Amino acid sequence: MKIYLHWDMEGASGIFTREHVWFWEEGARKSVREEGRQLLIADINSAVAAALDAGADSVIVCDTHTGGGNILLDRMLPDPRVVYHAKSRDAQGRLMPGLDETVDGLLLMGHHAKAETQGEFLPHTWMLDWADFQINGTSVGETGIEACFAGHWNVPPIMAQGTEAVCREAEELFPGIVTAGVKHGESHDRCAGLDPDSARLLTGHKVREAVEKARAGRFSPYKPALPMTVTVRMKTEEAADKSALKPAVHRVDELTVEGKIDRQCDVVKWILE
Repeated sequence: MKIYLHWDMEGASGIFTREHVWFWEEGARKSVREEGRQLLIADINSAVAAALDAGADSVIVCDTHTGGGNILLDRMLPDPRVVYHAKSRDAQGRLMPGLDETVDGLLLMGHHAKAETQGEFLPHTWMLDWADFQINGTSVGETGIEACFAGHWNVPPIMAQGTEAVCREAEELFPGIVTAGVKHGESHDRCAGLDPDSARLLTGHKVREAVEKARAGRFSPYKPALPMTVTVRMKTEEAADKSALKPAVHRVDELTVEGKIDRQCDVVKWILE
């Protein structure tokens, strides 16, 4: 069994402040960024160990937060069964490197809820300019986008881990998915939750559950009907103006653009490339 752990950072255990994860902003301290990185790496290593313990034969880890660059390979759990991708794209620019039809399950780890989710910690959907992202009329967050991408290869989402809000979001979109909510938003910039050790114990238990259920064939891929209509409402007219310059983008109104998509794996390609 091969599983794919796709890691964001806002939902990682013990990360409770904006400065830990939006470290590119003015005034962010390097020491706080390093603390956030250490927490993320510890989360990944713990989840990988749980997956292997549950019987996974092969594990792929992808660091996706800000395009990657947050994990350090010399700090990762060393095991020949594990492949680490420190960037969210491969050398050819393909998203989610290593994800193909040989993967048996997608785990959406360290995630947060979609843009405009009330009470959530740092809610957004891929780009900070995007206010709402819809696939065939269904509003989705990053979990939906990534699961749609994986659906092209018939890879099912089997677990979501991170904030309580993203767990609810995933449960609504993917009935039966295993979730581990390790924190909850207190404001846009702060959250609270389990201490890191307790959060990792919970996450490990849920990883084992997800792998066992995937082995039993309990999950289905997320495959929105083709051709897909993907609609993005922007936060500003300027962002919509910029997107409308791309050849595959149709302008709907002052804030909204749209694309017609023939493959699930092109769910964001039409607007980003």
